[in-house]
Amino acid sequence: MTPQHLLLPLLTTLALAVAGCSKSSEPAAPAATTAPAAATAAPVTMTGSAYDTVASQGKGFTVGALMSAQPVYVLFEPQCPHCGHLWEASKALHGKVKFIWVPVAFNQGKSLAQAATLLSSSTPLETMSEHEKSVLAGTGGISASSSVSPELEQAIKANTQLLSTLGQDSVPFVVAKHRQSGEVISHSGAMDTATLAKFLGAE
Repeated sequence: MTPQHLLLPLLTTLALAVAGCSKSSEPAAPAATTAPAAATAAPVTMTGSAYDTVASQGKGFTVGALMSAQPVYVLFEPQCPHCGHLWEASKALHGKVKFIWVPVAFNQGKSLAQAATLLSSSTPLETMSEHEKSVLAGTGGISASSSVSPELEQAIKANTQLLSTLGQDSVPFVVAKHRQSGEVISHSGAMDTATLAKFLGAE
């Protein structure tokens, strides 16, 4: 086997290993041409009570099929490019899936300001699309005022604590109920559209 053949599996493994952003690492936005990461092998056991906790305590914005009875919760960090890839992958499912994007902030500067802007936007679909396009292009995301209201700051800090309560330290983190079985499911890391649809039972 040639060295090139040995290298490809290694690169694939490395790509899958970095399909999320953690508190301990500074997310670095990739170039716009970077392909979305495939699903990582990171399913997480979640109970119905944990799903209910996210539903009752997480503060986010809603996009997609607003009348759906089974919302999908996505905890994300504004500066995480992997969250941007998941956002792009999810847009094709907006016609049949209700997504609630719950922003967390791993730092109290740019991330907090952008999270507050996204959370308070009157047009969340457009604002989030603009933001993630910029993040994936390596230009840092939307401009946001550093003046954050105490209410929004508290909500985002509570979201960040919620991620820890769930035993997670990286994003994107998806919590949902499978459309066919009703089973509570969760996943840490980015997914492409086909994998996300299969994961949710929304094929």
